[in-house]
Amino acid sequence: QVQLVESGGGLVQAGGSLRLSCAASGSIVSINAWGWYRQDPGKQRELVATIRRGSTNYAESVKGRFTISRDNAKNTAYLQMDSLKPEDTAVYWCNAYLNVMGPSGNILEYSYWGQGTQVTVSS
Repeated sequence: QVQLVESGGGLVQAGGSLRLSCAASGSIVSINAWGWYRQDPGKQRELVATIRRGSTNYAESVKGRFTISRDNAKNTAYLQMDSLKPEDTAVYWCNAYLNVMGPSGNILEYSYWGQGTQVTVSS
């Protein structure tokens, strides 16, 4: 019943900007943390950015250029990507740790993933 839907990927010139969005829907009690990951063919998956309890963390490769944020009222996370480089080309996935109501009325935490979106940066 819980679903994460990503949007905002596409083709952009080097030096340009994109904003990725990830909207969560369903029977959600709360969202504890958000993360953005990326992977280019032949490379390891990389944790790009996280936000939890108001604190943010970034990979060294994107620090100073990318900004992660969240809108709690909309159950949505964003990744603002500025000064994009060809090296940023990858498939990007959002991830969220959600609290949901269990069958006995208790609260359970689950991890969910978006469907992935392609970001391509040309020279």
